[in-house]
This record gives sequence, C-alpha cells and structure tokens, in this order.
Amino acid sequence: MADFDQELDASGLNCPLPILRAKKALAGMEAGKVLHIIATDPGSVKDFEAFSNQTGNELVESKEVGGKFEFLIKKS
Repeated sequence: MADFDQELDASGLNCPLPILRAKKALAGMEAGKVLHIIATDPGSVKDFEAFSNQTGNELVESKEVGGKFEFLIKKS
C-alpha cells in the first residue's frame, strides 16, 4: 500500500456508510492528499470505483487483505 495522508476505518459498516464517511473525510482534505480506507463490505469494491468516477477523485489502489478491502483515493 502506498503512502497516504489520512486513514478511515469503515470496518463493520455497510453501504452507503463507507462512501458517506469517505466523502466527508475527503471534503476536509486538500487536493492531492490521499485517503486510505479500510472496509469489510464486499460491495465497497464497486462502490468506491463508482464513487471515484462520479467525483473525479482518483482511485489509486484497491485490494483485499485478509478479508478486508483497502482503498487509496487521491482528492482531485
């Protein structure tokens, strides 16, 4: 996993809460900063892909590690 500026642990939360929390976290970040998100909801993979496409933020990385899903999103 690459470097990041802020971390959001959305473990145990189901859609749409991980997206809503990520949106709120990104709103408080400067452009170019990277948010690391940890989620356990399998639907979060497609959700964060769609979220990045809709918002213009870059999905830098998406992977599964030990039953958890990790994402890096760079704020545009």
